[in-house]
Amino acid sequence: MGGIFGVVSKQDCVMDLFFGTDYHSHLGTRRGGLTVYNSVDGFNRSIHNIENSPFRTKFERDIGEMQGNMGIGCISDTEPQPLLIRSHLGNYAITTVGRINNMNELVKRVFEKSNVHFLEMSGGEVNATELVAALINQKDSITEGIRYAQELIDGSMTLLVLTAQGLYAARDRMGRTPLVIGHKEGAYCVAFESFSYLNLSYQDEREIGPGEIVFLTPDGCETLSKPHQQMKICTFLWTYYGYTSSSYEGVNVEMMRYNCGKLLARRDKDVKVDYVAGIPDSGTAHAIGYANESGVPFARPFIKYTPTWPRSFMPPNQRMRNLIAHMKLIPIDALIRDKKLLFIDDSIVRGTQTRETVEFLYSSGAKEVHIRSACPPIMFGCKYLNFSRSTSEYDLITRQVIREMEGDNEEYSLEKYCCRDTPEHQEMVRRIALKQNFTTLKYHELEDVIASVGIEPCKLCTYCWNGKE
Repeated sequence: MGGIFGVVSKQDCVMDLFFGTDYHSHLGTRRGGLTVYNSVDGFNRSIHNIENSPFRTKFERDIGEMQGNMGIGCISDTEPQPLLIRSHLGNYAITTVGRINNMNELVKRVFEKSNVHFLEMSGGEVNATELVAALINQKDSITEGIRYAQELIDGSMTLLVLTAQGLYAARDRMGRTPLVIGHKEGAYCVAFESFSYLNLSYQDEREIGPGEIVFLTPDGCETLSKPHQQMKICTFLWTYYGYTSSSYEGVNVEMMRYNCGKLLARRDKDVKVDYVAGIPDSGTAHAIGYANESGVPFARPFIKYTPTWPRSFMPPNQRMRNLIAHMKLIPIDALIRDKKLLFIDDSIVRGTQTRETVEFLYSSGAKEVHIRSACPPIMFGCKYLNFSRSTSEYDLITRQVIREMEGDNEEYSLEKYCCRDTPEHQEMVRRIALKQNFTTLKYHELEDVIASVGIEPCKLCTYCWNGKE
């Protein structure tokens, strides 16, 4: 995934930029970058690999040497950024978050229209952020260029462009990722995560709409391209990768998860357990909501040790991610041994870590381990955001089980597996539970997840669960 943060101020903004960007570290820790601008020195950029060290430790020295009243920063799980661009539109810095599905087509289009070359490479591929800059440079103004890129990109692309005059902020065309403006006296900021500026004394100004382009200076913000009416914000923001203190479209993540757990409990009357718990961190709030509604005591049968590895998906190697996920769970024997436990996970993607967690609980003396997923079965790989490292839909445990069920049949319909009332769906869930060694398994209902968010269903993207765009 990734997160972005930008500041324009009448004073030096480096510390605001540093802390605001750092507050996006939960969205990915492959690379981090900061770029600042001042009228004397121009642009000053720093990029570090942060796979093995927190963002703060890599940039503490840099921020002592940086000066500027405007800046942008990013946490990236993909290519190095921000990039510095020199073009007929002037010099600017750019950072992006999103996904481009039609990279090859767009690269070919750029080559056909102009004599350009791409210097930045990501694992042998064109840097997506540099491609966006190349598309912007096809037009006569940055605003026109951003709009042009938005129209051509299949996927999603939210971006910040820093110039000597101010900061352009543009949310992706369908609003799949958030972008919100904060304000304090003499300064504006723009962020993926709305909580990221609260401790920096900024107050919520407003959310940028789908496809909207805004220009910010220390004196104000101006809409250059109006927002689109249609929106498809990612529902997984609330259930999984969004930070608990953030709000998207006015809906707080923590409160949504409480509601989600509450509705899950209402459909789960038959199970008898000693404790309900969350698979931390994002499952914990769901579990609290479940416990409050069901009356089953909430407990923490294991504690997550996070000082060294804040999130288990961060190491690029799957085997290492699994090892880290195991190493940071510290059991509490009195809450596990001879107990019947119900755990709520935010989602079950590959199932690898969930299975290992269950085996860990059994080896620690648990009598029963019931698993509840805070969202429906994930049936489709996301086409719009890079929140998963899966390279194939057959990495998904649902698709693996369906392939086992269907055998040589290549013309089956996935729709019957998405609907909870079909025999195929129920058999899929039964087989997943058996494969994972769960005592029981239940998935949340899509309508309850949507109700937990509380905004119009037509504004939510649920593609990964039902395949509907």
